[in-house]
Amino acid sequence: MPDAIYHFPQGFLWGTATAAHQVEGGNTNNNWYAWENAPGRVFQGQKCGLACDWWGGRWKEDLENAARDGQNTHRLSIEWSRIQPRPDQWDDGALEHYRHIIRGAIKLGLKPMLTLHHFTDPLWLYEDGGWENDAAPKYFAEYVRKAVGALHDLVDFWVTINEPDVYVTSGYVGGDFPPGKNDLGAAFKVMRNLLKGHAAAYKIIHEMQPDAQVGYAKNYRGFEAARAWFPPDVWITRFNNASYNDAFSNALVNGTLKFALKKEFVPEAIGTQDFVGINYYTLDKVAFKPFAVKDVFSRRFYPADSEMSETGFIANIPRGMTAALKWAHKFNLPIYITENGVEDSKDTLRPQYTIQHLHEVWRVANFNWNVRGYYHWSQVDNFEWERAWSQRFGLWGLELETQRRIRRPSVDMYADICRQNAISSDMVRKHAPQIFNQLFPS
Repeated sequence: MPDAIYHFPQGFLWGTATAAHQVEGGNTNNNWYAWENAPGRVFQGQKCGLACDWWGGRWKEDLENAARDGQNTHRLSIEWSRIQPRPDQWDDGALEHYRHIIRGAIKLGLKPMLTLHHFTDPLWLYEDGGWENDAAPKYFAEYVRKAVGALHDLVDFWVTINEPDVYVTSGYVGGDFPPGKNDLGAAFKVMRNLLKGHAAAYKIIHEMQPDAQVGYAKNYRGFEAARAWFPPDVWITRFNNASYNDAFSNALVNGTLKFALKKEFVPEAIGTQDFVGINYYTLDKVAFKPFAVKDVFSRRFYPADSEMSETGFIANIPRGMTAALKWAHKFNLPIYITENGVEDSKDTLRPQYTIQHLHEVWRVANFNWNVRGYYHWSQVDNFEWERAWSQRFGLWGLELETQRRIRRPSVDMYADICRQNAISSDMVRKHAPQIFNQLFPS
């Protein structure tokens, strides 16, 4: 078999992604700290605790590893509750600490993509109704003005809000995230206020940095009708897609938020997106289920023949990445894969999963679609929200008791891709031989 190679566009960004609460440790003043300390809310009652000790300085080791292994960017977030511990108090020391981390990333050659809100809210806001409170967008705007004012000389690549769809559906429909509600009325109100918060943040950033690139990170969940010949399955699949994938993003185009069987015009949201950020992990088959009101009349499941992650959380379905990119392409903006990865403590599925998904990214880039970068989730194992430490997404493993980083074989796999800006036949032979004939057919 002759050697072959799939090249990515020149200047493509290669990185990993992290989030403040998941890696910093010691965040004791936000909604997730309260949630972790409520009985029965988090897997086996586990706590975030020290996390990956980034606040204590271990960020340097992780980002040095990333840079040494060929990455040229890193997506990280900042913690609102550190910067504004109380409504009338700002902590300039916390902002200086973030400046230190971001300067360190830049010195290592990692372009920072900075997320302003990644699932966590200050405890004072949470206790005052969180994003159900119509004052939340104003509070968020004040925080954004303070944070961007302190960091804009170092950062010009911003994510306003990570996965508002997950924040809303997990917190106000499914109840797995704080505040643990099942209330469609509250869900709509929160989605609307997040939309207003995003729009305000976009305008504040551009006021300070006219040339900044600003977007949000969208969790794209693929949905396919379980029975393409059965109209109710097709209808409920379209409904799931419209509610989950389209609601927030379409409002950035036309100003109309359609979600949870409600509709509202939010004109300030129009045109507040410079790029499309896609977090893609997996897709669902969807079947109509007439009496499942809580599940919006649908049953979602993975295809029976799917390769599954070790806890069954993710099915390896690369075609969903293509569907996500096709969805993003319609907005006619630059596209970044802001998260993609699989939980795999044994590191047996991760090489195959990553290469297969990146091959789909390459295919789309080869259509001359404007895909500009990829962020693997994650650089190191971290605290996975209500699933706590039961899932290991890191290229590098983490030994919680000692904070020792454990080099997994996928480190070398991803480093080869980053350094070559490509997927080569030699690379696939080495790291994922079981899919060689799929990617390089005779």
